[in-house]
Amino acid sequence: MKTVFVVDDNNTNLMSAKTALDGTYRTFALPSAARMFKLMEKITPDLILLDVDMPEMDGFEALEALKNDSKTSGIPVIFLTARSDVDTEVRGFEMGAVDFVNKPFSPPVLTRRIEMHIETDKLIKNSLARVNKIHNAIISVIADLVECRDETTGGHIGRTQTYLEILIDELFRTETYLDIISEWDMSILLPSAQLHDVGKITVSDIILNKPGKLTDEEFNTIRGHCCEGERIIDSIVSKAGEDDFSRHARLFAGTHHEKWDGSGYPRGTAGTDIPLEGRLMAIADVYDALTSERPYKKAFTHEEALKIMTAERGKHFEPLLTDLFINVAEEFAAVNKATKKYNLTYNS
Repeated sequence: MKTVFVVDDNNTNLMSAKTALDGTYRTFALPSAARMFKLMEKITPDLILLDVDMPEMDGFEALEALKNDSKTSGIPVIFLTARSDVDTEVRGFEMGAVDFVNKPFSPPVLTRRIEMHIETDKLIKNSLARVNKIHNAIISVIADLVECRDETTGGHIGRTQTYLEILIDELFRTETYLDIISEWDMSILLPSAQLHDVGKITVSDIILNKPGKLTDEEFNTIRGHCCEGERIIDSIVSKAGEDDFSRHARLFAGTHHEKWDGSGYPRGTAGTDIPLEGRLMAIADVYDALTSERPYKKAFTHEEALKIMTAERGKHFEPLLTDLFINVAEEFAAVNKATKKYNLTYNS
């Protein structure tokens, strides 16, 4: 059953709307915008009926607050109003209201309007989900093409994406960097991480697949894949426009080899000046590098990798994130073990 909030400072209007909607919708009658926002800490409605004229916070102010929050910006809002002027309607539609219902309202008309907008919202969300599925599939194919050029990176993209998800789950559990990660949409962020090595598409196969240690010149070429990754993503943005996916992807591509102490590349950024995406991917990327075989070294065991990474606390890795990694290290080990039976390897 869909959930509808009715927000109106007039108790008669509240009861009339609740009576009309109960049985068809899970209805909450709320006497103020403040009560609405308090309830939204626990319940997210599918649609909001919002009175325009209310004391303390009116409907326009409440709508603005809803639209400015990524968690609530997509909720359809229908204004309830006794006003009949054009300016009110124009302002409401410009701010993002989907409809107006005049008071006193007809219960059958109100019910039909709500039904129409909930169905429309469902169709839009289904269409967006389909587009996102196609989008993510294309990104996955691109990432696989990049990985296939490097004969020793099998499974790297999939594993690092899983490691990243484990780390972020731990951030949520411990309420670490909650002000940042609460704004992240995981359905966008995690797929974007697949492009962290997209810049390698510009690196020669001879260097990528060299059976031995790289020369300084060759290693500098490899180091260039971070900036090349940014350039490729910028090229996409120039044609399609910037969005959350491209912003995350650019940060993953450009900063995952930076180090906490400033000794990393490509820019030598240090501390929290390194975006959180890069600090997290550094842990996932290095763990996968250490526990995977290369032409010039065997794979380290999980225990060896954990010891090496712990020693890099405060140097390569942020101390706080290192501690959280240690908390979930056994989950990393389980993912690593599950892929090793396919003899998947990695070369950074």
